[in-house]
Amino acid sequence: MKLYTYWRSTSSYRVRIALALKGLEVEQAAVHLVRNGGEQHGEAYRALNPQERVPTLVLDDGTVLTQSPAIIEYLEEAFPLPALLPADPVLRAKVRAVADIIACDMQPLHNLAPLTYLRRTLGQAEAEVSAWIGTWVGPGLQAIETLIGEEAYCFGETPGLADVFLVPQLYAAHRFGVDLGAYPRIRRIEALTEKHPAFVKAHPTNQPDGE
Repeated sequence: MKLYTYWRSTSSYRVRIALALKGLEVEQAAVHLVRNGGEQHGEAYRALNPQERVPTLVLDDGTVLTQSPAIIEYLEEAFPLPALLPADPVLRAKVRAVADIIACDMQPLHNLAPLTYLRRTLGQAEAEVSAWIGTWVGPGLQAIETLIGEEAYCFGETPGLADVFLVPQLYAAHRFGVDLGAYPRIRRIEALTEKHPAFVKAHPTNQPDGE
């Protein structure tokens, strides 16, 4: 398999965590989202992923998969062990709800494209851009803090799908100066994953294209 990724893309980061947790090795191809106007907009990459975003996973038979939630669901179904989702359907829904808060309600609003639109098209200064980010990240983290439990990770003693989505979001929160002091459960999980080999391997600073 070949993963088209960018070192600090949180969507790419979550796929790298899922791959690492399942012990899957992939070839990585860096797509720089900023250099030369964004390599994701080039003709070759656009032919691979018409949305011009990362990540993209190319399977060994040439099948192309896009969108990190879909890629991670594929990995869970094709490589079921170790499982990222619990067996109980109600608990699976609760795990997915936390992942969806991040993937649907938080991360898209501080993605490169909307932030670039705020800066360049709407002429917003960095203070306004930061306020925009905080408006969506803070309430999302507060909801997650309430929804996760007191076990080691979000929903158990081993990391799962919710942790796969949460940790990259925490990386983004630090990057954008969001204070995590009010979220002790989230900070507990962050501390655990900082020592977990799969999360360490997937961390942006440990990527071949890391800057």
